[in-house]
Parts: sequence; structure tokens; C-alpha cells
Amino acid sequence: MAGAQGTTTRRSRITPEREAELYGAVLDLLREVGYDALTMDGVAARARSSKATLYRQWGSKAELVVKALRHQKPVRIDEIDTGSLRGDFRTLVSLNDDCRMERDGALMRGLAMAMHDNPDLHRAFHELLIEPEMTGLDRVVRRAVDRGEVSADNPALGYIVHMMIGAFVGRNMIDNQPVSQAFLTSYVDAVILPALGV
Repeated sequence: MAGAQGTTTRRSRITPEREAELYGAVLDLLREVGYDALTMDGVAARARSSKATLYRQWGSKAELVVKALRHQKPVRIDEIDTGSLRGDFRTLVSLNDDCRMERDGALMRGLAMAMHDNPDLHRAFHELLIEPEMTGLDRVVRRAVDRGEVSADNPALGYIVHMMIGAFVGRNMIDNQPVSQAFLTSYVDAVILPALGV
């Protein structure tokens, strides 16, 4: 029995350190070649792993890429609870420095283009990254509603994610500049919080 469990564990689990190393290799390669040119063979070579291991652990290139993106998020949004919505948003903005936001912004723009032609990537991105982020943000905002900071019938409640994504897309498209902590803080204070009546 113990032997069977040990075999199963070896086959289905890798250490957190090795997982982080693999995810780092995936993101480095993704930044270098883009999603379409990224292959499981290339990831296996970069990460000094076997392609069979990659498929056994992640099932597909799309899932591996999205889980690598998810892994680099240090805190789940729903874990943020400062006692005020303004404080929660400030904490959310402070999680990534300007350099990382610029690198990740370029990466996300490339993935957004790839999603148009790749339904597997779109599905994995939505299920593994967007839905958890939306759920986490909804919990943060629901706590603000419960505290009485935001009216439960405020029509802007259904558009917070859209406003946040708009900040990221619009900053680059309109101003030809990367998103920064200063820009996002100002945007939250000038756009999102007033829309919520805070």
C-alpha cells in the first residue's frame, strides 16, 4: 500500500521549488518567442525536463502557460482585507512594481492576440486566471457592500473588472506608456472608487 502511494506521489507530484523553476522557464520562453512559437519540446529543453512529464502534469501547452502566469501572482485578491475598499485597492495596486507591470503588460498583450486564434488558450485563460480573479475581486467588493461603503444596488458593481482591464489596455493604446503604480492608484481614485460612491 505504502509502495503504491509512493509510486503515485512520484508520478503525479513535483516539488514546489521544481514547479516554480518550470514556470519560470515557461514565462522566460514565452517572452522570447511568443505563444504560437512556444512548444512543449522547447519548454522541456529549457526546463531540463521531459515532454512526457509536462503533459502528465499540465495536460496541454495552454494550461501550462496559464498556470505559470497564475503562479507568479503572490497573493490571491480575496486574501486582501484592509478594512476599507480604498485600502484594498491600494494594496492590490502595490502587489507588483512598475518594472514587473511593464513586462507582464507586454506578455498579456501578446497572449490576448494569441487567444483570438486559440480556443484552448482562451478557455484555460478564462477558467484558470480570469474567473479566480473576478471571484476574488467580487469578494473584496462584497465585503465593502457588507460594511456599508458601497450601495448593494450600485450599477457600477458589475463593471469593476471591465474598468480595471480598461486601465491596462487604454494606458498603452492611448498614451503609448506602460501601466504604473502611480497611474493605477490615480485611476482607482479618480474612476473606480467614485463610480462605486466611495
